[in-house]
Amino acid sequence: MSAPTRRSLREQAATIGESPSAPPGSASVPPRSARRGLGSALADALLWVAALAGLACMVLVIVALTANITLIMFRTGSMAPTIPAGSVAVVQSVAASQVQVGDVVTVDREGDLPVTHRVTSIAPGASEDERIITMRGDANAADDPHPYTVQTVRVVLLSVPGIATVVVAMGNPSVLGGLTVVATALVAWAFWPRSTASPRARREPREAGR
Repeated sequence: MSAPTRRSLREQAATIGESPSAPPGSASVPPRSARRGLGSALADALLWVAALAGLACMVLVIVALTANITLIMFRTGSMAPTIPAGSVAVVQSVAASQVQVGDVVTVDREGDLPVTHRVTSIAPGASEDERIITMRGDANAADDPHPYTVQTVRVVLLSVPGIATVVVAMGNPSVLGGLTVVATALVAWAFWPRSTASPRARREPREAGR
C-alpha cells in the first residue's frame, strides 16, 4: 500500500474544510466574503436612500409646476408666533376670489418686496376677478397701512420654522459642489469592481499544476 502523497493530503483537508497546515482546534477566520457583504449592504442602503431622495425631488418639482406651488422665506417676525422669522412656507397661487378672511397670503407689490400677512377684510374690486383686501401681521397691533388690490395671491399651505438657513445654503455653489462630489464618490464606491476570489483560490490552480 503506497504512502499518501502531498496532493492527496491536500485534497482530503479541503474535503473536511480545514487547511493541511492548520493545527487541530484552531479558531476559524471569518471569510472575506462576509466582510465584503457588509460593505455591499451598506452601499446598497445608501444608494436606495439617494434614489428615494431623488425620486421625491422629482415628484415635488412636478407637483410644484402643475399646482403653481412655490416656497417663500420669512426674514422678519411680523407673523410670529404663527410663522416665526427663519421659517420657510409652501404657498400656492390662487385667484383672489378664492381668498377668505383669516387666510395667510402673500401679495406681490410693484417695486417692493412681497408681503405675507393674514387677511382681515375683503371687498369687491373694479372687475369680477378683482378684490381689495386688508391684511395684518399676527405680531402687529394694526392693519397694514394700505389695502391691496389683487387678482391673484399666494395662499400659505404650510410652514416649517428654522430651515430658511438650510434652504439658502443649498443654493450656495460651494455646498452644491460638495454634495455633488460626495454623491459621485458614493456611486463610484458602490459600483467599483471588486475581486471575489480568495488568495487561496487564486493559488490553488498554480499549486495543482506542480
